[in-house]
Amino acid sequence: MIADHDWAAFTNVEEMTNHWDRPGWTSSTRAYYWMLTFPDATPLINQARQCQRELRALGFDDVDEDALHLTLGRIGPVEQVAPSQLDRLIATAREAKSAAFTLRAVPLTASRGAIRYSVAPWNPTIELHAALGRAGTEVGLPPKKPTSALRPHIGIGYSNRRMPANIVRDAVQPLRALDSVDVPVQRVQLVELRREGRAYRWDVIHELELRRESPQASP
Repeated sequence: MIADHDWAAFTNVEEMTNHWDRPGWTSSTRAYYWMLTFPDATPLINQARQCQRELRALGFDDVDEDALHLTLGRIGPVEQVAPSQLDRLIATAREAKSAAFTLRAVPLTASRGAIRYSVAPWNPTIELHAALGRAGTEVGLPPKKPTSALRPHIGIGYSNRRMPANIVRDAVQPLRALDSVDVPVQRVQLVELRREGRAYRWDVIHELELRRESPQASP
């Protein structure tokens, strides 16, 4: 199971790192990304807030309820992507007619830099990433990472300093008993991403509607 694999990987982490200590990112950095965002996913938002309250003693930087997201891929820095390229990317991605799906957010695990939900199953998210990657390659904006490198997740808190990982494991472990949350994914967002202090913010450039399966007629 994906969630078990994620947790097993985290058990091998000895020390948390500072998520914000990333070369190349400044307050003026702007970049285009494909993302899934969840502004209307009330069950996910409520459970994420519950988890954040339970984990407050760790001192992590909580992800605001309007900033929950799943990063699908970096397109490129704003200054290196022409508006005409972006228009072609959107049109090409629309032609791919990727299908809508239901994402399952599974509590709870962590990485070296964040506390997060596992995501299952991976297949629909992987297929969407691959389709967006093909669209990018077609218009001269190939993905920065291959689909094989994607590890879908939804972060709820970012580590802002070095600390022993076992402290985080002990705090997170009880929350793994919470129920998974199903989230309908009916669109993908192309955003202009920035950092404001110790938080990610973005402007949505375009929402790409995903194809909804037509209900089968009754026999």
